[in-house]
Amino acid sequence: MLEPCVGAARKKQGWSCRDIPQFVVGYENYQRDMGQMDPSERQIVVGICAMTKKSKSKPMTQILERLCKFDYIDVVIFPEEVILEEPVEKWPLCDCLISFHSKGFPLDKAVEYAKLRNPLLINDLNMQYFIQDRREVYRILQEEGIDLPRYAVLNRDPDNPEECNLVEGEDQVEVNGEVFHKPFVEKPVCAEDHNVYIYYPTSAGGGSQRLFRKIGSRSSVYSPESSVRKTGSYIYEEFMPTDGTDVKVYTVGPDYAHAEARKSPALDGKVERDSEGKEIRYPVMLTAMEKLVARKVCLAFKQTVCGFDLLRANGHSFVCDVNGFSFVKNSMKYYDDCAKVLGNMVMRELAPQLHIPWSIPMEAEDIPIVPTTSGTMMELRCVIAIIRHGDRTPKQKMKMEVRHPLFFELFEKYGGYKTGKLKLKKPKQLQEVLDIARLLLVELGQHTDCEIEEKKSKLEQLKTVLEMYGHFSGINRKVQLTYLRNGKPKASSEEEDSKKDGPSLLLVLKWGGELTPAGRVQAEELGRAFRCMYPGGQGDYAGFPGCGLLRLHSTYRHDLKIYASDEGRVQMTAAAFAKGLLALEGELTPILVQMVKSANMNGLLDSDSDSLTDCQQKVKARLHEIMQKDQDFTEQDYQKLAPTGSPSLVNSMKVIENPVKTCDKVYALIQSLTSQIRKRLEDPKSADLQLYHSETLELMLQRWSKLERDFRMKNGRYDISKIPDIYDCIKYDLQHNASLDLEDTRELFRLSRALADIVIPQEYGINRAEKLDIAQAYCVPLMKKIQLDLQRTHEDEAVNKLHPLYSRGVMSPGRHVRTRLYFTSESHVHSLLSIFRYGGLLNEEKDQQWKQAMDYLSAVTELNYMTQIVIMLYEDNNKDPSSEERFHVELHFSPGVKGCEDEETIPLGFGFRPASSENEDKKPNQGSLEDLSQDEPDQALQVSDPINIQRRSPMIRNRKTGSMEVPDCQSSLCSGLFSASALGVSCSAPNLRDYVRTHHLHDRLYCTLCPAGFEGCSMVPSIYPLETLHNSLSLKQVDEFLNSVCESNSEVQAKTMKGAKASV
Repeated sequence: MLEPCVGAARKKQGWSCRDIPQFVVGYENYQRDMGQMDPSERQIVVGICAMTKKSKSKPMTQILERLCKFDYIDVVIFPEEVILEEPVEKWPLCDCLISFHSKGFPLDKAVEYAKLRNPLLINDLNMQYFIQDRREVYRILQEEGIDLPRYAVLNRDPDNPEECNLVEGEDQVEVNGEVFHKPFVEKPVCAEDHNVYIYYPTSAGGGSQRLFRKIGSRSSVYSPESSVRKTGSYIYEEFMPTDGTDVKVYTVGPDYAHAEARKSPALDGKVERDSEGKEIRYPVMLTAMEKLVARKVCLAFKQTVCGFDLLRANGHSFVCDVNGFSFVKNSMKYYDDCAKVLGNMVMRELAPQLHIPWSIPMEAEDIPIVPTTSGTMMELRCVIAIIRHGDRTPKQKMKMEVRHPLFFELFEKYGGYKTGKLKLKKPKQLQEVLDIARLLLVELGQHTDCEIEEKKSKLEQLKTVLEMYGHFSGINRKVQLTYLRNGKPKASSEEEDSKKDGPSLLLVLKWGGELTPAGRVQAEELGRAFRCMYPGGQGDYAGFPGCGLLRLHSTYRHDLKIYASDEGRVQMTAAAFAKGLLALEGELTPILVQMVKSANMNGLLDSDSDSLTDCQQKVKARLHEIMQKDQDFTEQDYQKLAPTGSPSLVNSMKVIENPVKTCDKVYALIQSLTSQIRKRLEDPKSADLQLYHSETLELMLQRWSKLERDFRMKNGRYDISKIPDIYDCIKYDLQHNASLDLEDTRELFRLSRALADIVIPQEYGINRAEKLDIAQAYCVPLMKKIQLDLQRTHEDEAVNKLHPLYSRGVMSPGRHVRTRLYFTSESHVHSLLSIFRYGGLLNEEKDQQWKQAMDYLSAVTELNYMTQIVIMLYEDNNKDPSSEERFHVELHFSPGVKGCEDEETIPLGFGFRPASSENEDKKPNQGSLEDLSQDEPDQALQVSDPINIQRRSPMIRNRKTGSMEVPDCQSSLCSGLFSASALGVSCSAPNLRDYVRTHHLHDRLYCTLCPAGFEGCSMVPSIYPLETLHNSLSLKQVDEFLNSVCESNSEVQAKTMKGAKASV
């Protein structure tokens, strides 16, 4: 046997504890003489009783080496063969025992040894039995008053697994009477079983994420299986939305806790590793409440060295697992601290008993020093983006009035009478609607004279749509029911002549509108490019576009929240964007459930398009009237329809000339199109032709035939409200189904686009007052939220900060950036832009930059898919905190995806964050970030002055290129997410050119074929870069503007309510 480290003896011989190993495996003669030693020579022996894999691991070795530096401590490691094969009487003697269970460890023998020798136990052994059972862990946590997710235990008899209190539904389980809606977590009761499953709701795509102990670089895998396991005992618990990050806490006694953040294994299952192959984790700061939880866990389980998992969700921290004995990996500071705490603990308990002279050394506390920015540098503090969803299939809608008692029963069952409205999206609900439709159709078939008032053709369409795909998912279909006290008023000759009295329900069936594969690519690529707005990085992140964002996020200094409306296409866009933004892998469903928050509360991002304001009703009626004139537009019509003088509107009116004749042409072109599709259907070669996204020719015909029927009404007039749908369909087919080579589609696109360019924006108001009134009705809740986001950024927050004591290689651990992303539909983007344009943020006559921005926005014809409005907040730490110059706000905009024929029509903006001409000749000082490829990781951005309007850039943007192309110029100049059409761009993005070449993304970033695996063959258009609308706003200006907009809306609402009460 080898000798242990005997500190005092060696020091006498001149040995240094740093020169040789400080602990050994076993020792017999020394232990026999322990009791006979002189007190001045007596050493405290710490025994390590664990499996070899654990006792000789790197963290254990590092800590024991440090522990041996205590003059009176020696360490003896029990050999694994002794632990497994020898009786406990023959185990080495020790004064203090560090022993813990792992796979194959004989815990019973360790308990027996402790009873025999009675050493000081660092971790209680009997409590380790409880730690192996998740039921006991949760019971103890609950008894201690520690917050944990809501849960229920399902105990199964292995011989009769069917006999248990489990009721499984489509989107929920009921365990012992406790209901858990998906997403929920299913954990085996045995803590050694790491096969934890997370089940997702059908509205997010269904399926489950299967977690397991790390294998290589994977820790989980997505499965389409949605049913829970039918054998074994499990804990079912509520899923906690943690924004994709887990916090692991490591205690060393009740007063010390080290915390690290890592990517949640449930997110995409890919383990993030550094260049040495180690999992990437970053220490984080615990709140006072979390430190108290760590103390409680340590004492409740009687485990001095103890690891447990924290979930930070909804402003609270929940414990979801207790692992028992655990060490931090790869943290020298932790190794020092752990050895110091353990050594002091051992000496405090045993030195008096063994008459060893020792006192606890007092040390000054470490003071964290956080570097600040200096000079003209500014710190990026907040990024807020409002983004429209990506490319989708055409939206389709059918309205019908229903009076059958079964529909009223359904309306009552789901609480429709509370608000007079009901939205049905869940599979069970849609199945009930389908059952009613089938029943009524059967009755109509059997009895033609029965009292069923619902139109047969409408019921058949309802049945056909609900039967599509062979399964239900709230992502692609929904039914809305609205209570009509006196029935539906006759809107047009399309309605039946006879009108029934009494109440009815307006049933609106919506389908289609799904995010396409092209839409996913657009969102993911935009997310990837979006990283470039954040400062650069170093180390593993150096030279990689977006490295700053990834570094901020992985070091837990990125306060990210992603919100989306409840429409499936919007939620999937948000998930795909998050995938690109954070360099995630795998399916979108796990990302959607964990990263994207539904924001359908208080109308934040959702709007009921079927419930129009009075102003919007009047605007639509006036628009309808103007567009029904069978004559060329007069000067008076131009003033009525385009009072703001918008160039995009005026140009469209010139293309149209006579609205009715243009509608005649459009109608004829639709007839020609349906005729061509019918002929293709008759051709045997086209029988099994698959169109884009699994659509068939028959479904395409149904889509166009419905538009043909609905566009021209029975009285010969045109339904103007169908123009957006026509444009939507032809745009989709021209992009995705161009291989059909149908005649005159380009002309149909040209004319319908001209009509849509008038109808769509003007539905949100014709004059300035109307635009502002309608916009406020849509998005005041969102404006209030944006105001809150900007205000909270500069308040001191305890969360999302890196612990400064452990932040080796991080230049500014105290700094964090708030990012808020809001994904929504066209209505909110139109409305928000109207508020910025017409709400009085700046005076066009006094501010040349704002005038130029307004001219640019007036020339934009369409807010296409992936349109972005971006607000960026910077802080200048050199300015007085009370000064208006302390916080600096910039406003940016992109019209989204490039249209089919945009090359010659898109207006040019002034670029992204353009600098003034005064700075053109100035050389960057040594602290500036002109070349971010050589930047330090967390330096801030150089602030550019307002643009000089008199100077126009000689650089001409290549109209033919996609959004990600970078001109061949200085490396600090980045196109892609950003426009570079102005001189002196102080862009915060690294060069994407090399990245595109290296990652073979050239074909995906330009207007190209879809990647392999996508259904059908389609073009993926690129996205227009961001243009700066204004780059020198103060936070006070923006705050006052948002206040005035929200207050004026409150006054209008109060007057409306007062008027309504007076009229009752």
